[in-house]
Amino acid sequence: MRAERDETRTVILQALSGRGAHVLARDALDGLDWELAGVRSADGEHTIFEIVNHLVYWHDFAVAWLDGDKPATPEHAADSWPGDGAPTGAGEWADAERRFLAGLTALEARAAELDLFASSEGKSALEILQLVASHNSYHLGQIVLLRRALGAWPPPGGGATW
Repeated sequence: MRAERDETRTVILQALSGRGAHVLARDALDGLDWELAGVRSADGEHTIFEIVNHLVYWHDFAVAWLDGDKPATPEHAADSWPGDGAPTGAGEWADAERRFLAGLTALEARAAELDLFASSEGKSALEILQLVASHNSYHLGQIVLLRRALGAWPPPGGGATW
């Protein structure tokens, strides 16, 4: 039983990071210019900046839930897309990146420390972490596609280009 729990923890940590599945979540924003983060492609619904703020929203929500708070689920999906379409400068973009990475770090810490099978409000920690990992994966794919369309892929450290 201990081995299965350890393996489950490893799997969820890999899912949160993107390891083995796609570009590492920590690398997806690497080297992206703040001005490009606010560009909306002709067929794109969201900018990279909007997507990052959306991911931060759900990271914060999940961390609060995992910490025993009871964050209110937004009434409408649009409510989980805070902020403007473009950063006003390099500082605002750097802050968005910092908040994204801080949320990811906090989620990884919870995944490493919590009893993944303990339930609260009808969901286990594992379920919440898997939801966030899948959500991140979906939107990180959008970011990669947008970066490709903007000619800003791969990042300086490399990325999945095949």
